This record gives sequence, C-alpha cells and structure tokens, in this order.
Amino acid sequence: MRLSELPRGGSARVARVEDRVPGDPVARRLRELGFIAGEPVRITAAGPLGAEPLLVQVGFTRFALRRAEAARVLLAAEERAA
Repeated sequence: MRLSELPRGGSARVARVEDRVPGDPVARRLRELGFIAGEPVRITAAGPLGAEPLLVQVGFTRFALRRAEAARVLLAAEERAA
C-alpha cells in the first residue's frame, strides 16, 4: 500500500521511499525529512473533500504532502496475530 492510499486516521509503518526517476529529488527529500523504513506514519487530515494536501505525521513531526509525493512512500504490510 502507498501512503496516498492510507485512509484518514490510518496508521502504518514506512517500508521504503520509491524513486520515480534516477536520483529523484522528491524521494530524496522525503527520506531526509524522516520517511525511512520502520518509522510510524499517520494521515491526520486531508484537504477539502479528501483531496490535497494530506497532513501526514511521521514520528512526532507533521508535513503537508501532495498525493503524488505521498504515493512515493510505500508502507509495510501489517503483521496479523495468529
């Protein structure tokens, strides 16, 4: 699942940030901001009618991201208890 697909109020952990092109500057910046493997993320709000921007919390910091930027962040599959 991608961060852009996570519902409002949903939480997950970052698996990785995907480069769309070699040396993708947006992906590099997301990693610099803390979107790294294992970090908890949560969608706290979205723009009008669930559109843009998305208010995303990573760790203890919040960022406003466009859906195209959030789509670069891949989320780890949830582990289910047996």
